[in-house]
Amino acid sequence: MRAFIGFACTILLLLLVAGVASAQNQPASAAPTIPDMANRMLTCAPCHGAAGEGGKNPYFPRLAGKPAGYLFNQLLAFRQGRRHYAPMNYLLEFQREDYLRAMAAFFSQQRLQVATVTPPTASKAVLDHGEDLVEHGAPARSIPPCSSCHGARLTGMEPGIPGLLALNADYIVAQLGAWRYGTRTATGPDCMQLVAARLTDADVTAVAAWLASRPLPADVSPLRAGAVRTPLPCGSAPQ
Repeated sequence: MRAFIGFACTILLLLLVAGVASAQNQPASAAPTIPDMANRMLTCAPCHGAAGEGGKNPYFPRLAGKPAGYLFNQLLAFRQGRRHYAPMNYLLEFQREDYLRAMAAFFSQQRLQVATVTPPTASKAVLDHGEDLVEHGAPARSIPPCSSCHGARLTGMEPGIPGLLALNADYIVAQLGAWRYGTRTATGPDCMQLVAARLTDADVTAVAAWLASRPLPADVSPLRAGAVRTPLPCGSAPQ
């Protein structure tokens, strides 16, 4: 398995470097025209799925359909070391921003099929607590509901707020934990760090379990920019 991942990373690196060469032929202010982007991005398939729908490993999330601004911000965070996963840090370290934008745009345009929801193993009490936090928050602890930023359908908002569905519970727990302990940061003001820091371990488990149990809505597209006003100042949703 390690040999396979190493081989896939090597191929991805070669294709990304080729993409940099294509991008360098473009004016600095223009979005790059990169040939054969669909085939280039197939090298992401071993981890993130053939169409960016997410891999079998719970820690490899879906990319398809997330806002391009969000995906670009995450690629940039890996390149800058604000998110920590060694293979991604290595692969993106020397990539130009215009090529990262092209990658983000490609995956944002992929459309999710109906995802199979794994029946939750959490108790009804845990799921009810998760639903309450997602839909209503915890005002006494200054925790806004997830839906107040990610939308009533939880499909995110352009340009930088991701959807929360079709993700594994373990991945959601890991990311909330990373924000709580400062190993994942976003462009300031980092509203997610503030919210995550107010969550307990039980809150994190409950939110992740409930979100992972939800089916995709009929319309999985993110909301247009400004459709909701976030309750906290947030670098990913300028107001």
